[in-house]
Amino acid sequence: MNDYLSRVNSGIFYLLVAAVLGFITIMCVVFLVKSYRAGIRIGMDKKVLKKAITSSATFTLLPSISILLGVVALSGTLGVPFSWLRLSVIGALQYELNVAEIAAQSFGLSGLRLEEMSMGAFVTIALVMTVGILGGVFCCIFFLKKYMNKIGKSPKKEKNGKPGFGAHATTAMFIGLCGAYIGSYVGKAVPREGADWMPLFVAAVAAAAMAVFEYFIQKKGKAVLENFSLAASMLIAMAAAVLIQLAI
Repeated sequence: MNDYLSRVNSGIFYLLVAAVLGFITIMCVVFLVKSYRAGIRIGMDKKVLKKAITSSATFTLLPSISILLGVVALSGTLGVPFSWLRLSVIGALQYELNVAEIAAQSFGLSGLRLEEMSMGAFVTIALVMTVGILGGVFCCIFFLKKYMNKIGKSPKKEKNGKPGFGAHATTAMFIGLCGAYIGSYVGKAVPREGADWMPLFVAAVAAAAMAVFEYFIQKKGKAVLENFSLAASMLIAMAAAVLIQLAI
């Protein structure tokens, strides 16, 4: 186990990841400078540009906490460098955690458990996570321009003012995804030897916290909370899990 951890947290791995993220950071700075200069050329006020930069940086901080939590959650079994890389480039927190869990179970593990991990399992999980996210990249390369042209046109009015197929399909997929994961949590909580109700409890607390945020966002017009709701809901649910574990 110590050999596995030393390999997935090796210095060379840190250097490779740092090089990739360093390149991305430089690219972001270049685009920031180019965008700022373009704004000046078209006559935008420097104060407005600086305010946009400051507000964007500010609103990035708290939502990024959820990404940091994902790195912490994955680093215990997949090492810091790979977790750092996967959650810093493309992808989503929900995708990375779920796919890593599914890949681990497909390899024959009970989940992302350190005591069961091996280099073979690590390579399989890393490959599935990396290849899986490439679908979005290829879709952007080949289909984004056509898609942007379509959404740039005047939207067609839905019949009788009702949502179209796209809205229903998105809702159905989201409900199916939630149902699949909640179902697995319910299955783990079924009374039997080794039953684990903690995932279901954490999901319920996170859902309740998110519902509170949605109430203030939708009903009270507090749109600023939308940037913080995911991270805050995760933190609240994790804190509740820790408190329950300490209590029992």
